[in-house]
Amino acid sequence: MPNENGKRFAIRILGIDPAAAGATGFGIVEANGSCCNAVHFGVLPASRAAAMDVPARLQQIHTRIAELIEEFTPDCVAVESIFAALNVKTALRLAEVRGVVLLAAAQNGIAVHSYSPREVKATVAGYGNAGKAQMQQMVRALLSLKEIPRPADAADALAVALCHVRFAQTEARFGVPANLLAGPGRSAVASSHSRAAGNGRNQAVSARILSLR
Repeated sequence: MPNENGKRFAIRILGIDPAAAGATGFGIVEANGSCCNAVHFGVLPASRAAAMDVPARLQQIHTRIAELIEEFTPDCVAVESIFAALNVKTALRLAEVRGVVLLAAAQNGIAVHSYSPREVKATVAGYGNAGKAQMQQMVRALLSLKEIPRPADAADALAVALCHVRFAQTEARFGVPANLLAGPGRSAVASSHSRAAGNGRNQAVSARILSLR
């Protein structure tokens, strides 16, 4: 799929599904034209060692994310944002995990894009309340995988990466910055395209564009 400059669309994205206490999923998706492939995916398991305190766990996550960035050299990182309905304690823990992900990306000069869980589901499955099984099936189909990606946390991370692929494709095709196609839960961090969120009219245009893909 060439963009307005005649260049073929190509991007590699590291998707992250952060977890407050359980496993943090990661997935690297490479898009070339209209084709998407899973390069690598898995989870950063929660430590079973009771002695591991929160700072040590955060350091472990930061180190692994930095290693993934160095090994696979993604063009950007896409991370799931904090679900508004979470209780305060869980939200704070999740924010800490997101923080070390953002730090690892910033230290490597990589842009970070954030998407709400509902936005990821709507973009990938076409339904903002899609269940985990449905999301896994859609991720498998979109990435032409022989089997459903497991564990579910890894599938969620691949879905986050696919979500950004759709926005990036739209930007490449129509010249509309991805962050202007977002709702209130969407933001771009450390991005050269960082601007204010679009108004309701921009959001309506985004929905129409995505529905045509």
